[in-house]
Amino acid sequence: MSGGGRSEGAGQAERGGGASRARGRERQSGSKGRMPLIAGNWKMHNNHLEALALVQKLAFALNRKDFAAVEVVVLPPFTALRSVQTLVAGDKLEIRYGAQDISDHDEGAYTGDVSGSMLAKLGCSYVLVGHSERRQYHGEDNAVVNAKVKAALRWGLVPILCVGETLEIRQAGHQISHCASQVEGGLRGVKAEQVAGLVIAYEPVWAIGTGEVATPKDAQEAITAIRERVSAVHGAEAAENMRILYGGSVKADNITAMMAQPAIDGALVGGASLDAGEFVRICRYRDLAVGA
Repeated sequence: MSGGGRSEGAGQAERGGGASRARGRERQSGSKGRMPLIAGNWKMHNNHLEALALVQKLAFALNRKDFAAVEVVVLPPFTALRSVQTLVAGDKLEIRYGAQDISDHDEGAYTGDVSGSMLAKLGCSYVLVGHSERRQYHGEDNAVVNAKVKAALRWGLVPILCVGETLEIRQAGHQISHCASQVEGGLRGVKAEQVAGLVIAYEPVWAIGTGEVATPKDAQEAITAIRERVSAVHGAEAAENMRILYGGSVKADNITAMMAQPAIDGALVGGASLDAGEFVRICRYRDLAVGA
C-alpha cells in the first residue's frame, strides 16, 4: 500500500539507523536473554517545550546502571519529535525515541499522514503500530496495521505492534484467539528475520486508562500464547528473539510483578510516562519490592 511508486528498496540512503541501534541492545541484559524495554507513550500530551522538559528530567534522573539494565524509549507527539531529536543528539543522551503512528504510504497526496522516511530523518528508532486507540477511533483493521508494519520496516524503524482484547472478548473467553488473529494479520508477509527484531505490545483494551490492570497471570498467559503463535507461523528463532511488552495502566506499584513473569520483556506505559519520577521508578522496576 505504499504510495508514490517507490519500491521496498527505495530511499536506502535516507533511512535512519534507529532499527539497527535498537536491535543492537536486545540481548545485552535480562535473565530472558532479551534486553528489557520500557516505552512511554505520551499520546496527545506535551507540546515541544514540555517534551524537552520531560526528556531533560528523565536524562538527569537515569544513570548508566539504568541504561545498562533496560532500554528506555519515549514516544512523543509528532510535533515534538524534532525538538526531542535535537536534545538527544546534542547532549548524546541514551534515551531513545519514536513516533506514535506511521502512514502506510511512503509519500503522496495523503493529507495529515506522516511517512516512514520523515520519521527516519528525525532519527526515530521505534514507531507504534495498531494501537487500540487507532483501531477504535480511526477504524484501522489488520490489513492497514500490516501495511504500516511493512512501511516501518522499509524505513529502518522498529514497529511496536499493539494487540489486545476488549472486555467483551475476554468475558467470552476468546482473548487468546483474538490476539493471535491480530498478530497473524499484523505480521502477514513479514520475513522471519524481520519479525525477530520487532516488538509486540499486549494491551488488554479494558485496562488502558481505566486504572484496571490484568493480573500477572493473565498477562503471562496471553503473552506466552502470542509468542507460541509467532513461533508456529514465523519459526522458533524469531519468536525467541522478539520482545513482547505488557501495556495497560502500568505503574511503579505493579511493574515488578509483571516483569517477574518469564514471558514479559518490558512495558508500554501510558499516563504514568508523563510523570518523570513515576516513569523513572518504572524503569528501575528491578529495585522495587513486588507489590510495593
